[in-house]
Amino acid sequence: MARQLDRSILQGVDIFRDLDDAALDDVLLSAQRRRIAAGETVFRQGDTARAFYVLVEGRLKVAQVTPEGQQVVVRFIGPNEMFGCVAVSGGTVYPGTATAVVDSLAIGWHRDMTERLMDRHPRIARNALGTVGDRLQETQARVRELSTERVERRIAHALVRLGAQAGKPVQNGVEIEFPITRQDIAEMTGTTLHTVSRTLSDWEGRQIVQGGRQRIVIRDAAALLKIAEEL
Repeated sequence: MARQLDRSILQGVDIFRDLDDAALDDVLLSAQRRRIAAGETVFRQGDTARAFYVLVEGRLKVAQVTPEGQQVVVRFIGPNEMFGCVAVSGGTVYPGTATAVVDSLAIGWHRDMTERLMDRHPRIARNALGTVGDRLQETQARVRELSTERVERRIAHALVRLGAQAGKPVQNGVEIEFPITRQDIAEMTGTTLHTVSRTLSDWEGRQIVQGGRQRIVIRDAAALLKIAEEL
C-alpha cells in the first residue's frame, strides 16, 4: 500500500467537491495519513469525536451496539468515502465503531484543523451539510426497511446495495470484493444468523447467489432485485 497521496484522492470525495486545485492542495497538506491493519479499530462508539477521515484504500465496517446490547452493522466504507462524519457536523462522540475489514489506508483531519479549513474554504462546510443529509436519508431508508419489510426482502436489499457499492465482475456474476460473513449480513438486516444462512442456502440452490468462506457472488442480479422490490 504505497500509493502516493495527491489531490486526485480528494476529487471524488463529496465534502471536497468543487474545490479548486489550490484549495485541494491546502486540504491535503493538512491531512494525517493512517494505516489500519485488518481487524484494527479506528475509533469506538462513545469515543470523543476528535477527527474525521477519508478512506483511500481498503474497506471498513461501521457498527453500533443498541441499548439492548444488539450489534447492528450500519454501513461498509469504501475508498473515497468519509467516515467519522460527526466530527464535522457538531457531534461530540462517535455513534459507532469503525473497524478495518482488510488492510486499509485513511487520511484524517483533526477537529480543530477541520474548522480552520472550513474558515478558509467555506465550500467544505456547505458540502459537509449535504453529505450528512445524505447519510441521514440512508439511515431513514434502513430503518424503514427494518420496520416494514419481510426479512427476505431486507437481505436482498442489503446484497443489492453491496453489489452496487463493492461489486466486481467475475466469470459467474458479481462478487462483493471484500470479506463478508453471514453474521455481518444478519447484523445489517436485523435478523439472525440462522435466518440468513437458511435464506442464502435457498438462493444458492436457485443459483441466485453463490457463497463461500467470507465470500458472496451475486449470480443472478435480476432475480435478487425482484426479491428486494417484490416485483
